[in-house]
Amino acid sequence: MNEGTPSREEAYQLLREYNSNESLIKHALAVEGVMRYFARKRGEDEEKWGIIGLIHDLDYERFPEEHCKRSPEILKERGWPEEYIRAVVSHGWGICSEVEPKSDLEKVLYAIDELTGLVVTTALVRPSKSVLDVTAKSVKKKWKDKRFAAGVDRSIIEKGAEMLGMDLTELITDTIMGMREVAEDIGLGKGQ
Repeated sequence: MNEGTPSREEAYQLLREYNSNESLIKHALAVEGVMRYFARKRGEDEEKWGIIGLIHDLDYERFPEEHCKRSPEILKERGWPEEYIRAVVSHGWGICSEVEPKSDLEKVLYAIDELTGLVVTTALVRPSKSVLDVTAKSVKKKWKDKRFAAGVDRSIIEKGAEMLGMDLTELITDTIMGMREVAEDIGLGKGQ
């Protein structure tokens, strides 16, 4: 790595080294896309936000019982910046980590991680099976059905929106917009 700042390619190779499950890879790519979208919208470092989004679940497949506990070790060994490591760990706040999201980057990651799953599931039940025609309204309609995407913790998304001072509809819309930019990569483009 150059000067301790990882490149996108290094992050992707590391993700692949620890994860072979294609659903987890697509989730990482979705979160990366949304993080890049939010960074651009907020005038922040798109590369940094994207890389952290890409790597946030690094340890999940191999060490599910130690999620957010193994990633710091792996990233420290490779000389990753402390800011990146803290952000990765903070996305599990209250679930598998005691590190509370403080920066805008950390709050966005915390808020959109679960939300990307709800957007994916909403897209998959549409005739198009595409995120390109999903709207905040369609996600909010599914939101109310607790059996739909039952594994998605809606309280985390709500807490994340509150932390960001965002309306839930705006958070959902921005998440969809970020996912549309990577629709082909995550298998939710046109006619996939």
